[in-house]
Amino acid sequence: MAEPGEIAYAPYGGPEEFITEWTDRIWVRRGIGLIRDNYAPDAVVHGAYGTSRGVEPVVAGTLQKISAFPDRVGQADDVVWEARGADAFVSSHRVFSAGTHTGTSAYGPPTHRPFTSRTIATCLYRRGVMEEEWVVRDELAVVRQLGLDPEAVARGVAFPAGDGRILSGPAPPDPLVRGDSGARRPDHHRGECEHALEMVEEVWNGRRLDLATDYIARDVTCHTTGHRDVIRPDGYQRALLDLLAPFPDARVEIRDVAANDSAPHGGVRVGVVWFLRGTYQGVPRYGRPTGSPVEVLGSSQFLFRAGRIVREWRIYDEISILAQIAHARGDEPA
Repeated sequence: MAEPGEIAYAPYGGPEEFITEWTDRIWVRRGIGLIRDNYAPDAVVHGAYGTSRGVEPVVAGTLQKISAFPDRVGQADDVVWEARGADAFVSSHRVFSAGTHTGTSAYGPPTHRPFTSRTIATCLYRRGVMEEEWVVRDELAVVRQLGLDPEAVARGVAFPAGDGRILSGPAPPDPLVRGDSGARRPDHHRGECEHALEMVEEVWNGRRLDLATDYIARDVTCHTTGHRDVIRPDGYQRALLDLLAPFPDARVEIRDVAANDSAPHGGVRVGVVWFLRGTYQGVPRYGRPTGSPVEVLGSSQFLFRAGRIVREWRIYDEISILAQIAHARGDEPA
């Protein structure tokens, strides 16, 4: 496997150690100000509610989140990384978090309830500095576990879709050559990467759910939003219907790809950043259809065994979907 030089992740032993140690220093040891060393001054961060530029919004957001959930610990489930030249790497970092809502947050006063949730953060690091990030969190799982009303929470952050605030510009024509994070690594794990991307195109975009078994194993498990786990091809198909049926004209764009082979993590994993654009005119999963545009930033990690996908972690923020629909209805607060 082509690897970045030490300059990309110094002083740590490799990209995975770099990611996990920096995350621990900032989030667990509360070295919030260290973000200014870890992120570039003009860092770009894409999230489910929009894109921010500069390091100070990251510092402010981290400070507020730690204040709301002071005992929260985010543990690395996996880091799927690959080189972006000799001095850089991209990482798809899957985090499993646990904590208690004991501080005032954007959701309101403390509920004193515990929660667990998953996040996937895809980061481009160059010479040890984060230049661009695509981060998605399962906020629906958190809101439900705190005993809050997801629609009421979404109304508080209502925003319009289709204005380029989440992601702008066309999807890369061939993310196996060049994705949003830049030119791809020397060719490796091409078979698994093509397998994952072909499944998204044929099964997700082509609506050929019957072909899912050409790509996934019989004993597949999919961990998806709302802290839901589904098994077997039937469960996989139903979880995909939950994503697509509200937006029957939706198309999923692949924005970036990373692949890595690690025996401790189960073998070859392919991390994908994807972006759904559609119209809320289908199944009323989020209340009365509005006929309005919806955009969904998502990330998936696929674990392969014997040439098939045996596990997928699919993270996207359903509160952000509800927020866009709330705006279209005019439901946001005055």
